[in-house]
Amino acid sequence: MTGRIAVLGVGGVGGLLAMRTAALCVGTERTVTAIRGSGLTLVHGETTTVARPEAVERVETPVAVLVVAVKAYDLSAALDRIAPEALGGALVLPLLNGLEHVDMIRERFRATVAAGSIGRLEAFSPEPGVVVQRSAGNAVVNVASRELGRSALDAALEPLRVPGIDVVIGDDERAVLWEKVARLAVLAAATVASSLAVGPLRADDAWRPRIVDALRESCAVAAADGVALDAAAQWGIIGAMPDDLTTSAARDAATGRPTELDAITGSVVRAGARLGVPTPELAALLEEAACRAR
Repeated sequence: MTGRIAVLGVGGVGGLLAMRTAALCVGTERTVTAIRGSGLTLVHGETTTVARPEAVERVETPVAVLVVAVKAYDLSAALDRIAPEALGGALVLPLLNGLEHVDMIRERFRATVAAGSIGRLEAFSPEPGVVVQRSAGNAVVNVASRELGRSALDAALEPLRVPGIDVVIGDDERAVLWEKVARLAVLAAATVASSLAVGPLRADDAWRPRIVDALRESCAVAAADGVALDAAAQWGIIGAMPDDLTTSAARDAATGRPTELDAITGSVVRAGARLGVPTPELAALLEEAACRAR
């Protein structure tokens, strides 16, 4: 088996990871054409870097690690770009937002799958082959797998250990997913529904209590799912975010593109219904955001 890493979905997150790791880029015809023609460009502050990674529309040959970084609504179609035989012995690491995608990938492929999330990163792709990173520090990739022990998982993730990326190994897949989605479910819906960035949302007398209540609901659902999260600590994380930070869902809604609201906020509301935990404020925010995004 080769030690190569491939990235499926070369948008903000996937493009950044592909740049940092020199990964094989797997994307749509439009994206692949752009990368083959002009390279993959990363704009980070005053620095612009252009790389020339290999780009393909479908992976046919074996890889060691497949990072899945597509939007949730594109996941099923994107997985068709991966030949099952390319994943023999590979680790599949989805970095999607939400709670339901890991099981879907496990059902699709006979491969080792880990749950992952990426944080301390604000990056987006304004056009194919171009990534803009707004965050200053290292991106942090949190990973856990019920199929691999910590040492085996750590060894499998070696291709991701490059400058600009910190890899943190955890013990619980659900905890890795919940630690991010508990607050993102709230922020994604609130930033879309309000058209406000995080700073103005925190300062607004009408929006702030709604966010606090929705965050409590989200953490209550996590607790019912076996993951203990402190709502006050999650609010503290939101309080430390830059004033002008927004969510990818808000950026997508503002430009008329599909959003991941259902995969992010919807997955928490559905988990609450399944686990018997009421989420009235979160559900209301989701409905308002969905109406705004139409």
